[in-house]
Amino acid sequence: MGLLGPRQVGKTTLAIELGETRPSLYLDLESPSDLAKLKEPEWFLKRYEDRLVILDEIQRVPDLFQVLRGLIDEGRRKGKGNGRFLVLGSAGVELLRQSSESLAGRIAYTELPPLLLEETGEVTADDLWLRGGFPPSFVAESDAASLEWRRNFIRTYLERDIPQLGPRIPAETLRRFWTMLAHEQGATGNAAKLAAALGVSGQTVGRYIDLLCDLLLARRLAPWSSNTGKRLVKSPKLYVRDSGLAHALLGIGTLEDLLAHPVAGMSWEGWVIEQLIAAAPPGTEAFHYRSTGGAEIDLVLQLGPGLRWVFECKRSLSPSLSRGFHESCEEMRPQRKFVVYPGSESYPLGREVECVPVLQAVAMLRGLR
Repeated sequence: MGLLGPRQVGKTTLAIELGETRPSLYLDLESPSDLAKLKEPEWFLKRYEDRLVILDEIQRVPDLFQVLRGLIDEGRRKGKGNGRFLVLGSAGVELLRQSSESLAGRIAYTELPPLLLEETGEVTADDLWLRGGFPPSFVAESDAASLEWRRNFIRTYLERDIPQLGPRIPAETLRRFWTMLAHEQGATGNAAKLAAALGVSGQTVGRYIDLLCDLLLARRLAPWSSNTGKRLVKSPKLYVRDSGLAHALLGIGTLEDLLAHPVAGMSWEGWVIEQLIAAAPPGTEAFHYRSTGGAEIDLVLQLGPGLRWVFECKRSLSPSLSRGFHESCEEMRPQRKFVVYPGSESYPLGREVECVPVLQAVAMLRGLR
């Protein structure tokens, strides 16, 4: 079993189970007709025990977890293997809690990010960065249609989906906060500043950040810590995870508008960071590094014991590095150092730093899996 993040699954036959194809049944739990089929869920699902059953929008019917537990245990006694159910839905905190309590030892979680550049291809880079990775936004017939889809998604998510997941926060308040994060893309989180702008407490801002991170809408990139005694910035960096949603919140509809906007550099940095983290091996820990003196590194990936790579994201065809980057590397002693840029060729920058295109950096991380 698995749980979905931002990606959306259409009503087509999905026949994937641990690398093999098999017959499948798709049920959209937002559809009244599909929901009616589950009036007696145990009886209905037993009829399809030889199929992969896909239950989309599972957060609409959380009581199903108890039914699935019984069916899974019964199937095990009959010699049925893993992967009988694919559970898709918004990863709300309460939903994750219920699933883990009901299906402990019977469920595996998979976070599906928006579409990635390695899936859409290098020639789509600008469109993917501008529109983001939600499929209907990415494949829209025009930039205007894409922006309209994202605006509608944001409104629907704030007004309908988030309240159904439990939190009771005014939609307009959460939208203002989300928009503030988009304006401050990649900035170190300053709860006091955000709280003052919203007229709420720092503790409330913390709850808002937790909520958006739990819903996979924002990323909190933790600060790197060390035992050297060097004074480091201890605040996380905050990003709106999908670049297309960040641009919609800011009213940016075209590539020309994006390139002229002050957020362009940090937006591209956040987009690249999402590509790299998605490609990293399971168990990888991601950080940023920044000293109080201003030396910084955009992304630090702890790939395993004694294996650390660092990445600087530069939206320039002729990137250069500051002295602070090299000073940071002297302290961190990473095994490999990269500058990721929007070009198409890789080359050395000196001092063991490699300048690489986005897809090459992704491929190297994939190769560690």
